[in-house]
Amino acid sequence: MQEITRRKFALLAAGAAAALPEISRPALAAGPAHVVIIGGGAGGAAVANRLRSADPDIAVTLVEPKEKYTTCFYSNLYLGGFRSFRSITFDYEGVRKRGVTVIHDTATAIDTAARTVTLAKDSAPLRYDRLVVAPGIDIKFETIEGYSPEAARLMPHAWIGGEQTWLLKEKLLAMPDGGLVVMSAPPNPYRCPPGPYERACMIAHFLKTKKRNAKLVILDAKKTFSKQAVFEEAFREFYDDIIELNLTNEIDDFAVVKVNAATGEVTTRSGQTFRAAVANIIPAQRAGAIAAKAGLTEGDWCPIHPENFASTKARDVYVLGDAAIAADMPKSAFSAISQAGVVAADIIADLSGKPREKGTYSNTCWSMVAPGNSAKIGGDYAPGILKGRPYLAPSGEFISRPDDSDDIRHQVYQESQDWYQAAVADLFGQEPQMTEP
Repeated sequence: MQEITRRKFALLAAGAAAALPEISRPALAAGPAHVVIIGGGAGGAAVANRLRSADPDIAVTLVEPKEKYTTCFYSNLYLGGFRSFRSITFDYEGVRKRGVTVIHDTATAIDTAARTVTLAKDSAPLRYDRLVVAPGIDIKFETIEGYSPEAARLMPHAWIGGEQTWLLKEKLLAMPDGGLVVMSAPPNPYRCPPGPYERACMIAHFLKTKKRNAKLVILDAKKTFSKQAVFEEAFREFYDDIIELNLTNEIDDFAVVKVNAATGEVTTRSGQTFRAAVANIIPAQRAGAIAAKAGLTEGDWCPIHPENFASTKARDVYVLGDAAIAADMPKSAFSAISQAGVVAADIIADLSGKPREKGTYSNTCWSMVAPGNSAKIGGDYAPGILKGRPYLAPSGEFISRPDDSDDIRHQVYQESQDWYQAAVADLFGQEPQMTEP
Protein backbone atom coordinates (compact mmCIF):
# COMPACT_ATOMS: atom_id res chain seq x y z
CA MET A 1 0.00 0.00 0.00
CA GLN A 2 1.10 3.57 -0.65
CA GLU A 3 2.36 5.60 2.28
CA ILE A 4 1.36 9.27 2.53
CA THR A 5 4.26 11.15 4.10
CA ARG A 6 4.22 14.86 4.94
CA ARG A 7 6.54 15.47 1.97
CA LYS A 8 4.27 13.54 -0.40
CA PHE A 9 1.23 15.40 0.95
CA ALA A 10 2.89 18.72 0.20
CA LEU A 11 3.69 17.60 -3.33
CA LEU A 12 0.16 16.32 -3.92
CA ALA A 13 -1.35 19.51 -2.51
CA ALA A 14 0.70 21.65 -4.87
CA GLY A 15 -1.12 20.00 -7.76
CA ALA A 16 -0.77 20.64 -11.48
CA ALA A 17 -2.63 22.90 -13.87
CA ALA A 18 -5.20 21.88 -16.45
CA ALA A 19 -5.50 22.46 -20.20
CA LEU A 20 -8.50 23.83 -22.05
CA PRO A 21 -8.82 25.32 -25.53
CA GLU A 22 -8.15 29.03 -25.60
CA ILE A 23 -11.29 31.17 -25.81
CA SER A 24 -11.85 34.89 -25.93
CA ARG A 25 -12.40 36.43 -22.51
CA PRO A 26 -13.53 39.76 -21.13
CA ALA A 27 -10.74 42.09 -20.12
CA LEU A 28 -9.73 41.89 -16.48
CA ALA A 29 -10.73 44.65 -14.11
CA ALA A 30 -8.16 47.37 -13.44
CA GLY A 31 -5.67 46.52 -10.72
CA PRO A 32 -4.80 43.07 -9.35
CA ALA A 33 -6.83 40.13 -10.57
CA HIS A 34 -9.49 39.21 -8.01
CA VAL A 35 -10.41 35.61 -7.21
CA VAL A 36 -13.47 35.05 -5.03
CA ILE A 37 -13.88 31.70 -3.31
CA ILE A 38 -17.22 30.59 -1.89
CA GLY A 39 -16.77 28.06 0.91
CA GLY A 40 -14.01 27.84 3.51
CA GLY A 41 -13.77 24.07 3.86
CA ALA A 42 -10.89 21.89 2.71
CA GLY A 43 -11.25 22.74 -0.99
CA GLY A 44 -11.90 26.46 -0.65
CA ALA A 45 -9.23 27.11 1.98
CA ALA A 46 -6.68 25.11 -0.01
CA VAL A 47 -7.31 27.12 -3.21
CA ALA A 48 -6.95 30.38 -1.28
CA ASN A 49 -3.66 29.31 0.25
CA ARG A 50 -2.25 27.96 -3.04
CA LEU A 51 -3.08 31.19 -4.88
CA ARG A 52 -1.51 33.42 -2.26
CA SER A 53 1.67 31.35 -1.97
CA ALA A 54 2.12 31.01 -5.75
CA ASP A 55 1.22 34.58 -6.78
CA PRO A 56 0.89 37.22 -4.02
CA ASP A 57 -0.23 39.78 -6.61
CA ILE A 58 -3.60 38.04 -6.97
CA ALA A 59 -6.25 39.41 -4.60
CA VAL A 60 -8.08 36.52 -2.93
CA THR A 61 -11.37 36.80 -1.03
CA LEU A 62 -12.78 33.80 0.83
CA VAL A 63 -16.50 33.90 1.71
CA GLU A 64 -17.44 31.57 4.56
CA PRO A 65 -20.39 32.05 6.95
CA LYS A 66 -18.82 30.20 9.88
CA GLU A 67 -16.22 31.96 11.99
CA LYS A 68 -14.94 28.55 13.12
CA TYR A 69 -14.77 25.47 10.96
CA THR A 70 -15.20 21.97 12.40
CA THR A 71 -13.82 19.33 10.07
CA CYS A 72 -16.30 16.67 9.08
CA PHE A 73 -13.28 14.52 8.28
CA TYR A 74 -11.96 13.10 11.56
CA SER A 75 -15.19 13.97 13.38
CA ASN A 76 -15.96 10.26 13.80
CA LEU A 77 -12.92 10.01 16.06
CA TYR A 78 -14.46 12.67 18.28
CA LEU A 79 -17.61 10.54 18.53
CA GLY A 80 -15.49 7.54 19.46
CA GLY A 81 -13.72 9.43 22.24
CA PHE A 82 -10.30 9.63 20.55
CA ARG A 83 -10.25 13.38 19.91
CA SER A 84 -11.69 16.50 21.51
CA PHE A 85 -14.09 18.83 19.76
CA ARG A 86 -11.47 21.54 20.06
CA SER A 87 -8.95 19.42 18.16
CA ILE A 88 -11.15 19.31 15.05
CA THR A 89 -12.21 23.00 15.12
CA PHE A 90 -10.26 25.89 13.60
CA ASP A 91 -10.61 29.61 12.98
CA TYR A 92 -9.42 31.55 9.94
CA GLU A 93 -6.74 33.75 11.48
CA GLY A 94 -3.99 31.66 9.90
CA VAL A 95 -5.66 32.07 6.51
CA ARG A 96 -5.85 35.84 6.97
CA LYS A 97 -2.16 35.98 7.90
CA ARG A 98 -1.39 34.59 4.45
CA GLY A 99 -2.99 37.65 2.87
CA VAL A 100 -6.42 36.23 2.14
CA THR A 101 -9.43 38.50 2.80
CA VAL A 102 -11.89 36.37 4.78
CA ILE A 103 -15.51 37.53 4.89
CA HIS A 104 -17.84 35.72 7.29
CA ASP A 105 -21.03 35.99 5.31
CA THR A 106 -23.31 33.88 3.13
CA ALA A 107 -23.22 34.06 -0.66
CA THR A 108 -26.85 34.41 -1.75
CA ALA A 109 -26.49 34.87 -5.51
CA ILE A 110 -23.96 34.61 -8.33
CA ASP A 111 -24.29 36.63 -11.54
CA THR A 112 -21.95 34.86 -13.96
CA ALA A 113 -22.61 37.43 -16.70
CA ALA A 114 -21.71 40.43 -14.54
CA ARG A 115 -19.17 38.30 -12.60
CA THR A 116 -20.45 39.32 -9.18
CA VAL A 117 -21.31 37.55 -5.92
CA THR A 118 -24.08 38.92 -3.71
CA LEU A 119 -23.74 38.53 0.06
CA ALA A 120 -26.46 38.35 2.71
CA LYS A 121 -25.08 41.12 4.94
CA ASP A 122 -23.29 43.41 2.50
CA SER A 123 -25.25 45.41 -0.05
CA ALA A 124 -22.22 45.85 -2.32
CA PRO A 125 -21.65 42.75 -4.47
CA LEU A 126 -18.16 41.28 -4.82
CA ARG A 127 -16.71 41.51 -8.31
CA TYR A 128 -14.49 38.68 -9.48
CA ASP A 129 -12.19 37.86 -12.36
CA ARG A 130 -12.31 34.17 -11.48
CA LEU A 131 -14.75 32.45 -9.12
CA VAL A 132 -14.24 29.22 -7.17
CA VAL A 133 -17.37 27.55 -5.79
CA ALA A 134 -16.69 25.05 -3.01
CA PRO A 135 -20.01 24.99 -1.12
CA GLY A 136 -19.83 21.43 0.19
CA ILE A 137 -23.14 19.60 0.59
CA ASP A 138 -26.71 20.28 1.56
CA ILE A 139 -28.92 17.63 3.17
CA LYS A 140 -31.96 16.46 1.17
CA PHE A 141 -34.34 16.53 4.12
CA GLU A 142 -37.33 15.99 1.84
CA THR A 143 -36.24 12.44 0.96
CA ILE A 144 -37.27 11.17 4.42
CA GLU A 145 -40.79 11.82 5.68
CA GLY A 146 -40.72 13.67 8.99
CA TYR A 147 -37.09 14.74 8.67
CA SER A 148 -36.29 18.46 8.65
CA PRO A 149 -33.71 20.90 10.01
CA GLU A 150 -35.78 21.00 13.20
CA ALA A 151 -35.96 17.19 13.43
CA ALA A 152 -32.19 17.06 12.90
CA ARG A 153 -31.73 18.71 16.28
CA LEU A 154 -33.31 15.60 17.82
CA MET A 155 -31.98 13.11 15.25
CA PRO A 156 -28.66 14.62 14.12
CA HIS A 157 -27.18 13.74 10.75
CA ALA A 158 -23.78 15.12 11.83
CA TRP A 159 -22.72 15.05 8.17
CA ILE A 160 -21.84 18.74 8.20
CA GLY A 161 -19.21 19.54 10.81
CA GLY A 162 -19.99 21.83 13.73
CA GLU A 163 -23.12 21.97 15.86
CA GLN A 164 -24.47 18.72 14.42
CA THR A 165 -21.27 16.88 15.36
CA TRP A 166 -21.49 18.17 18.91
CA LEU A 167 -25.21 17.34 19.16
CA LEU A 168 -24.72 13.71 18.20
CA LYS A 169 -21.97 13.23 20.78
CA GLU A 170 -24.06 14.87 23.49
CA LYS A 171 -26.96 12.54 22.72
CA LEU A 172 -24.68 9.51 22.92
CA LEU A 173 -23.33 10.69 26.26
CA ALA A 174 -26.84 11.25 27.66
CA MET A 175 -28.28 7.97 26.37
CA PRO A 176 -29.18 5.44 29.06
CA ASP A 177 -27.16 2.23 29.10
CA GLY A 178 -29.10 -0.42 27.24
CA GLY A 179 -30.48 2.07 24.72
CA LEU A 180 -30.61 1.51 20.97
CA VAL A 181 -28.64 3.66 18.51
CA VAL A 182 -30.05 3.62 14.97
CA MET A 183 -27.94 4.86 12.07
CA SER A 184 -29.25 5.30 8.53
CA ALA A 185 -26.65 5.18 5.73
CA PRO A 186 -27.44 7.25 2.63
CA PRO A 187 -27.74 6.23 -1.02
CA ASN A 188 -24.91 6.98 -3.46
CA PRO A 189 -23.39 9.45 -4.15
CA TYR A 190 -22.63 11.18 -0.88
CA ARG A 191 -19.86 12.82 1.12
CA CYS A 192 -17.14 10.37 2.25
CA PRO A 193 -18.25 6.89 1.13
CA PRO A 194 -16.49 5.04 4.00
CA GLY A 195 -17.69 7.60 6.56
CA PRO A 196 -20.87 5.92 7.88
CA TYR A 197 -19.04 2.65 8.53
CA GLU A 198 -16.10 4.27 10.28
CA ARG A 199 -18.71 6.13 12.32
CA ALA A 200 -20.37 2.80 13.15
CA CYS A 201 -17.05 1.52 14.47
CA MET A 202 -16.44 4.65 16.51
CA ILE A 203 -19.94 4.71 18.00
CA ALA A 204 -19.65 0.99 18.75
CA HIS A 205 -16.32 1.61 20.50
CA PHE A 206 -17.97 4.35 22.55
CA LEU A 207 -20.81 1.97 23.50
CA LYS A 208 -18.36 -0.82 24.30
CA THR A 209 -16.47 1.40 26.74
CA LYS A 210 -19.24 3.70 28.09
CA LYS A 211 -22.64 2.02 27.52
CA ARG A 212 -21.91 -1.68 27.71
CA ASN A 213 -25.47 -2.89 27.21
CA ALA A 214 -26.35 -0.60 24.30
CA LYS A 215 -26.63 -1.71 20.67
CA LEU A 216 -26.19 -0.10 17.25
CA VAL A 217 -28.40 -0.93 14.26
CA ILE A 218 -27.31 0.20 10.79
CA LEU A 219 -30.06 0.63 8.19
CA ASP A 220 -28.46 0.89 4.76
CA ALA A 221 -30.10 2.02 1.52
CA LYS A 222 -27.38 0.17 -0.45
CA LYS A 223 -26.40 -3.44 -1.17
CA THR A 224 -22.66 -2.80 -0.93
CA PHE A 225 -20.37 -0.06 0.38
CA SER A 226 -16.76 1.13 0.35
CA LYS A 227 -14.17 -1.06 2.13
CA GLN A 228 -16.98 -3.48 2.97
CA ALA A 229 -14.80 -6.52 3.64
CA VAL A 230 -12.60 -4.56 6.05
CA PHE A 231 -15.53 -3.08 7.94
CA GLU A 232 -17.45 -6.34 8.18
CA GLU A 233 -14.34 -8.01 9.58
CA ALA A 234 -14.03 -5.20 12.15
CA PHE A 235 -17.71 -5.51 13.08
CA ARG A 236 -17.20 -9.24 13.78
CA GLU A 237 -13.84 -8.93 15.52
CA PHE A 238 -14.43 -5.92 17.75
CA TYR A 239 -18.19 -5.29 17.93
CA ASP A 240 -19.93 -8.58 17.18
CA ASP A 241 -22.41 -8.21 20.05
CA ILE A 242 -22.96 -4.48 19.45
CA ILE A 243 -23.44 -3.82 15.70
CA GLU A 244 -26.28 -5.17 13.59
CA LEU A 245 -25.77 -4.39 9.88
CA ASN A 246 -28.84 -4.38 7.62
CA LEU A 247 -28.01 -4.03 3.93
CA THR A 248 -30.76 -3.65 1.35
CA ASN A 249 -31.28 -6.87 -0.63
CA GLU A 250 -33.87 -8.61 -2.78
CA ILE A 251 -36.04 -9.36 0.25
CA ASP A 252 -35.72 -6.31 2.50
CA ASP A 253 -35.25 -2.65 1.62
CA PHE A 254 -33.57 -0.98 4.58
CA ALA A 255 -33.66 2.54 3.16
CA VAL A 256 -35.09 4.83 5.84
CA VAL A 257 -38.19 6.57 4.48
CA LYS A 258 -39.86 7.98 7.61
CA VAL A 259 -38.90 9.22 11.07
CA ASN A 260 -40.72 10.56 14.10
CA ALA A 261 -38.28 12.79 15.95
CA ALA A 262 -40.57 13.07 18.98
CA THR A 263 -40.82 9.32 19.58
CA GLY A 264 -37.47 8.21 18.13
CA GLU A 265 -39.18 5.93 15.59
CA VAL A 266 -37.29 5.13 12.38
CA THR A 267 -39.16 3.30 9.58
CA THR A 268 -37.71 1.55 6.53
CA ARG A 269 -39.22 1.17 3.07
CA SER A 270 -39.99 -2.50 3.83
CA GLY A 271 -42.14 -1.37 6.77
CA GLN A 272 -39.90 -2.22 9.72
CA THR A 273 -39.88 0.32 12.55
CA PHE A 274 -37.11 0.78 15.14
CA ARG A 275 -37.44 2.91 18.27
CA ALA A 276 -34.11 4.63 18.87
CA ALA A 277 -32.73 6.17 22.02
CA VAL A 278 -30.33 7.98 19.66
CA ALA A 279 -30.95 8.23 15.91
CA ASN A 280 -28.20 9.27 13.53
CA ILE A 281 -30.10 9.93 10.29
CA ILE A 282 -27.84 10.50 7.26
CA PRO A 283 -30.06 11.27 4.25
CA ALA A 284 -29.26 11.72 0.57
CA GLN A 285 -27.27 14.84 -0.28
CA ARG A 286 -26.78 17.48 -2.97
CA ALA A 287 -24.35 20.28 -3.78
CA GLY A 288 -24.59 23.35 -1.55
CA ALA A 289 -27.62 25.47 -2.42
CA ILE A 290 -25.72 28.38 -3.94
CA ALA A 291 -24.51 26.10 -6.76
CA ALA A 292 -28.02 25.23 -7.92
CA LYS A 293 -29.20 28.82 -7.50
CA ALA A 294 -26.38 29.96 -9.78
CA GLY A 295 -27.26 27.40 -12.44
CA LEU A 296 -24.09 25.34 -11.93
CA THR A 297 -25.79 21.98 -11.35
CA GLU A 298 -27.13 19.08 -13.39
CA GLY A 299 -29.46 17.24 -11.07
CA ASP A 300 -27.98 17.36 -7.58
CA TRP A 301 -24.32 17.97 -8.47
CA CYS A 302 -22.07 20.24 -10.55
CA PRO A 303 -20.57 19.03 -13.84
CA ILE A 304 -16.95 20.05 -14.42
CA HIS A 305 -14.18 19.72 -16.99
CA PRO A 306 -11.93 17.00 -15.54
CA GLU A 307 -8.81 18.78 -16.83
CA ASN A 308 -9.13 21.55 -14.27
CA PHE A 309 -12.54 21.44 -12.52
CA ALA A 310 -13.80 24.44 -14.46
CA SER A 311 -17.59 24.48 -14.52
CA THR A 312 -19.23 23.28 -17.73
CA LYS A 313 -22.08 25.71 -17.00
CA ALA A 314 -20.34 29.06 -16.63
CA ARG A 315 -17.17 30.75 -17.88
CA ASP A 316 -14.42 31.66 -15.39
CA VAL A 317 -16.07 29.58 -12.65
CA TYR A 318 -14.58 26.49 -10.99
CA VAL A 319 -16.40 23.98 -8.80
CA LEU A 320 -14.50 21.54 -6.61
CA GLY A 321 -14.82 19.30 -3.60
CA ASP A 322 -18.00 17.51 -2.57
CA ALA A 323 -20.23 19.58 -4.88
CA ALA A 324 -18.52 18.49 -8.10
CA ILE A 325 -19.28 15.52 -10.33
CA ALA A 326 -15.87 13.84 -10.28
CA ALA A 327 -16.77 10.35 -11.59
CA ASP A 328 -15.11 7.72 -9.39
CA MET A 329 -13.11 10.23 -7.37
CA PRO A 330 -14.66 10.16 -3.88
CA LYS A 331 -16.13 13.18 -2.14
CA SER A 332 -13.38 13.46 0.49
CA ALA A 333 -11.21 16.17 2.03
CA PHE A 334 -8.11 14.64 0.43
CA SER A 335 -9.80 14.80 -2.98
CA ALA A 336 -10.80 18.43 -2.45
CA ILE A 337 -7.26 19.44 -1.47
CA SER A 338 -5.84 17.62 -4.49
CA GLN A 339 -8.35 19.33 -6.78
CA ALA A 340 -7.53 22.68 -5.18
CA GLY A 341 -3.91 22.48 -6.31
CA VAL A 342 -5.01 21.97 -9.89
CA VAL A 343 -7.61 24.75 -9.73
CA ALA A 344 -5.14 27.27 -8.29
CA ALA A 345 -2.46 26.42 -10.86
CA ASP A 346 -4.99 26.68 -13.69
CA ILE A 347 -6.23 30.08 -12.52
CA ILE A 348 -2.67 31.41 -12.30
CA ALA A 349 -1.79 30.08 -15.75
CA ASP A 350 -5.02 31.44 -17.23
CA LEU A 351 -4.63 34.92 -15.73
CA SER A 352 -0.99 35.17 -16.79
CA GLY A 353 -1.55 33.76 -20.28
CA LYS A 354 0.82 30.86 -19.69
CA PRO A 355 0.22 27.32 -21.03
CA ARG A 356 -2.39 25.35 -19.08
CA GLU A 357 -1.63 21.70 -18.46
CA LYS A 358 -4.03 18.89 -17.65
CA GLY A 359 -4.35 18.22 -13.96
CA THR A 360 -3.74 14.95 -12.17
CA TYR A 361 -5.29 14.08 -8.82
CA SER A 362 -4.95 11.72 -5.88
CA ASN A 363 -7.12 10.54 -3.01
CA THR A 364 -6.76 8.55 0.17
CA CYS A 365 -9.57 7.82 2.62
CA TRP A 366 -8.55 6.51 6.03
CA SER A 367 -10.98 4.85 8.44
CA MET A 368 -10.33 4.03 12.07
CA VAL A 369 -12.00 0.76 13.04
CA ALA A 370 -10.57 0.24 16.56
CA PRO A 371 -7.94 1.86 18.81
CA GLY A 372 -4.71 2.23 16.82
CA ASN A 373 -6.23 0.26 13.95
CA SER A 374 -7.03 1.98 10.64
CA ALA A 375 -7.67 0.96 7.05
CA LYS A 376 -7.44 2.97 3.84
CA ILE A 377 -8.50 3.13 0.22
CA GLY A 378 -7.31 5.41 -2.55
CA GLY A 379 -5.80 5.92 -5.95
CA ASP A 380 -4.77 8.38 -8.63
CA TYR A 381 -6.97 10.05 -11.26
CA ALA A 382 -6.34 11.72 -14.59
CA PRO A 383 -8.53 13.12 -17.37
CA GLY A 384 -9.68 10.42 -19.79
CA ILE A 385 -12.48 9.53 -22.14
CA LEU A 386 -15.31 7.09 -21.37
CA LYS A 387 -18.01 6.39 -23.97
CA GLY A 388 -16.94 9.47 -25.87
CA ARG A 389 -17.20 11.80 -22.88
CA PRO A 390 -14.46 13.27 -20.67
CA TYR A 391 -14.17 11.81 -17.20
CA LEU A 392 -11.60 11.16 -14.46
CA ALA A 393 -9.93 7.81 -15.07
CA PRO A 394 -8.69 6.00 -11.95
CA SER A 395 -5.31 4.30 -11.73
CA GLY A 396 -2.91 3.02 -9.09
CA GLU A 397 -5.78 2.05 -6.83
CA PHE A 398 -5.09 0.48 -3.43
CA ILE A 399 -7.18 -0.80 -0.53
CA SER A 400 -6.49 -2.35 2.86
CA ARG A 401 -7.06 -6.08 3.16
CA PRO A 402 -9.20 -7.70 5.86
CA ASP A 403 -6.25 -9.88 6.87
CA ASP A 404 -3.67 -7.09 7.18
CA SER A 405 -1.42 -7.55 10.20
CA ASP A 406 -1.76 -5.50 13.36
CA ASP A 407 1.53 -3.76 12.50
CA ILE A 408 0.26 -2.69 9.08
CA ARG A 409 -3.01 -1.44 10.54
CA HIS A 410 -1.12 0.56 13.16
CA GLN A 411 1.11 2.06 10.47
CA VAL A 412 -1.97 3.12 8.53
CA TYR A 413 -3.43 4.61 11.71
CA GLN A 414 -0.25 6.64 12.29
CA GLU A 415 -0.24 7.70 8.65
CA SER A 416 -3.77 9.03 8.99
CA GLN A 417 -2.80 10.97 12.12
CA ASP A 418 0.18 12.51 10.33
CA TRP A 419 -1.95 13.42 7.34
CA TYR A 420 -4.56 15.18 9.45
CA GLN A 421 -1.91 17.17 11.32
CA ALA A 422 -0.29 18.23 8.04
CA ALA A 423 -3.59 18.92 6.30
CA VAL A 424 -5.10 21.25 8.89
CA ALA A 425 -1.79 23.05 9.40
CA ASP A 426 -1.71 23.62 5.66
CA LEU A 427 -5.38 24.66 5.43
CA PHE A 428 -5.73 26.84 8.50
CA GLY A 429 -2.17 27.59 9.61
CA GLN A 430 -2.86 25.89 12.94
CA GLU A 431 -1.89 22.69 14.68
CA PRO A 432 -4.81 20.79 16.26
CA GLN A 433 -5.29 21.53 19.96
CA MET A 434 -5.09 18.06 21.46
CA THR A 435 -6.97 18.58 24.70
CA GLU A 436 -8.62 15.68 26.46
CA PRO A 437 -11.89 14.51 24.83
